[in-house]
Amino acid sequence: METTPARSYDVPTMPLPSITWRDVQQMPDDGNRYEAIEGDLYVTPAPAPGTRHARGGKRLQYALDRTLERPGLGEVFVAPYGVEFPATGEGVQPDILFVSNDRRSIIAEAGILGASDLVVEILSPSTAGRDRSIKLRLYERQGVREYWIVDPGENVVDVWRFGEEPAHERVTRTLPVRLGTEQVGSIDLEAVFAPDL
Repeated sequence: METTPARSYDVPTMPLPSITWRDVQQMPDDGNRYEAIEGDLYVTPAPAPGTRHARGGKRLQYALDRTLERPGLGEVFVAPYGVEFPATGEGVQPDILFVSNDRRSIIAEAGILGASDLVVEILSPSTAGRDRSIKLRLYERQGVREYWIVDPGENVVDVWRFGEEPAHERVTRTLPVRLGTEQVGSIDLEAVFAPDL
């Protein structure tokens, strides 16, 4: 017995509008984190991250400040702080980022306008999938030099270096801090991930 495919009906659809970082700036100040990536809107719910996320982020920020900012190599910024990629209209709010003196021109009153040297995302259950996929591709495409994905649940940092010699490494003990190809310091991850000091 011969079957025929079900008939499909042409239903007119309206394309969804492409969301830009400028659109995100018009979102309500309701505690949620709004981001625009590849024309799509991403919302991270308002509940604050857990203790391990907050503690690890604070310790990592302090270590980066000590290693990069205090010696005068550039400036460290923390969330909530916006990063806009003007050429594509995309924008995000990473947990931590670093802008070297060489790229200081991208620092504006409204936030960062372009690719920073380092972007750090600290995983939480609501953002882990996005941080490991969509944001990874975004940062590589936009010219971020290095991207760290910090997993406080596993006590590990995935380091992605982009550019002429792309590389990926998973670090559990001593995290090298680089400015371009030069190592300028290191971070003791056992101290960052310690349950309590």
